[in-house]
Amino acid sequence: MLPQEIIRKKRNHLPLSKEEIDFFIKGVTDESISDAQIGALTMAVFLNGFNQDEKVNLTLAMRDSGDVLSWDVDGPVVDKHSTGGVGDKVSLILGPILAACGAYVPMISGRGLGHTGGTLDKLDSVKGYQTSPSNELFQKTVKEVGCAIIGQTGNLAPADKRIYAVRDVCATVESIPLITASILSKKLASGLDNLVMDVKFGNGAFMDNTDDARMLAKSIVEVANNAGTKTTALLTDMNAVLCTAVGNAVEISEVVQYLKRNRVNKRLDEVTKALAVEILTASKLADNADDALSKIEHVLSSGQALQKFEQMVYTLGGPHDFAAHVQDYMPQAPIVRPVYPLHDGYVVSMQTRQIGLALVELKGGRTHPLQTVNHATGMTDFCQIGDKIDTQTPLCMIHAQTESDFERAAFVLPQLIEIGDKPTLYSVILEKIG
Repeated sequence: MLPQEIIRKKRNHLPLSKEEIDFFIKGVTDESISDAQIGALTMAVFLNGFNQDEKVNLTLAMRDSGDVLSWDVDGPVVDKHSTGGVGDKVSLILGPILAACGAYVPMISGRGLGHTGGTLDKLDSVKGYQTSPSNELFQKTVKEVGCAIIGQTGNLAPADKRIYAVRDVCATVESIPLITASILSKKLASGLDNLVMDVKFGNGAFMDNTDDARMLAKSIVEVANNAGTKTTALLTDMNAVLCTAVGNAVEISEVVQYLKRNRVNKRLDEVTKALAVEILTASKLADNADDALSKIEHVLSSGQALQKFEQMVYTLGGPHDFAAHVQDYMPQAPIVRPVYPLHDGYVVSMQTRQIGLALVELKGGRTHPLQTVNHATGMTDFCQIGDKIDTQTPLCMIHAQTESDFERAAFVLPQLIEIGDKPTLYSVILEKIG
């Protein structure tokens, strides 16, 4: 086979065979195929699409380009993936809940991308926590604790790393077939029995259009199930920050408060429990949704989920008493001050993507891949849709490193929150797919 003939075939709107896709991905992995050829094929896919068989075959070829994990455990191996948002800390809560309910969760997460926060950046704020452990420590943590949240290991779906790097500079990131294969190749390489997708829509989501988010969710669910991993998806709202903290260390603190049941945000609670219900029922750890909710409430109220979180932190290099002394083990911003609304009323909407970019301006995110993140900065006590506020009620507390950073954030944030005369309420979960 010749790479250029495969490219020509897709350019001419013709479907690629499994053998052609396998050949191309093998060439991506062993570097016998050039970046220019990867760019040409991904552009052809972007313009002409893939049918269902092509999407499944691409996903499996990328999965098999490196290690595929297997697990010798006495329960289902499960995971959850989110398409990203602002203030989204669900993974950090969901993993321990599922582990406490009897599942095993080898969660491969990512760093912040653009305006969206990254689970690994949040965990990097925990003193000693290893987000890039050896395969041996990763597997030991999953087996002994029940969950481990880490970054992509060196040889997990290596073809995806190279293809994504080319897509990023060739304007083909938004292709649904390529997004599907990118997400699922890594997840399926983790050796999962069950997967639940949290596909975000709204002005703070990667895909702000609901129809596009639905198309992506359906694509992922169909491909994953055809590839042998039982998968469902929830479409969830990202027209507002999820919960009240936006940042790295500040979101870890909020996770601990949630698991301690000291401070439970309604939207975060609703999304987390809905995703947990999907996994527990699909994996037969619960008989039905009511049984799943009962188990979730039990592991939260008894402190078992908090214990799993703390065990995970300790096994992966963090302090043994992290939950009891959160503030002692994480960086603190030198400036923590409130910012106030421009006038009285109700919070009716917010420009969530711009709020995420405000965190980047506070050095809590990246403007280029190798940039060092300031884990202490961010926002806490962030107002929620429907809140009644006045000019004496803070929109949020800004955690900044310098006075100039604080002043910039304090100027921008009130312009990103719309205040109206009447409260607006809406559901955080739109629908289930699969």
